[in-house]
Amino acid sequence: MEQDFFAHETAVIDEGCVIGAGTKIWHFSHIMSQCEIGERCNIGQNVVVSPGVKLGNNVKIQNNVSVYTGVICEDDVFLGPSMVFTNVINPRSAINRKNQYARTRVGRGATIGANATVVCGHDIGAFAFIGAGAVVTKNVPPYALVVGNPSRQIGWMSEYGHRLHFDADGWAVCPESGEKYRLKEGVVEKIS
Repeated sequence: MEQDFFAHETAVIDEGCVIGAGTKIWHFSHIMSQCEIGERCNIGQNVVVSPGVKLGNNVKIQNNVSVYTGVICEDDVFLGPSMVFTNVINPRSAINRKNQYARTRVGRGATIGANATVVCGHDIGAFAFIGAGAVVTKNVPPYALVVGNPSRQIGWMSEYGHRLHFDADGWAVCPESGEKYRLKEGVVEKIS
């Protein structure tokens, strides 16, 4: 059977993986057993995708990222260069904690910036934007913009990646798409 994805000759793909059509896997990357990778993903150089990881469609993983067991990325997620996931809250070299991997879910369309760290067991909401170098230590709501160490929310982002500025009535418009957003009781919703 002919494969319908691209893998550079230096990439290693273990048995039992499902890789969607149009996906590209670049130099020195390792896709470990039982991974599910969607269609049209781009996996950069020196990326490790650990056993059982699930990536949706159109996920972009930049160079030098390790996506550890317990991580789920929904469609259209962007993982910036050298960002870090963890999967055990209290790792020790001499103690095996493989049965304690915590789940981390990255929602549809979310961006995690370069060199950011996501401590395991937290959800990143849809279209959230994690700034470069941020350290995420709690759940991030959909559309939230978070920065710093530990990360703190400083605003809201549109689905096109622009900062939203809400008026006194709780309305904002994305400057690129023209889409309207409503902020009500601390929750952002795109209005169709």
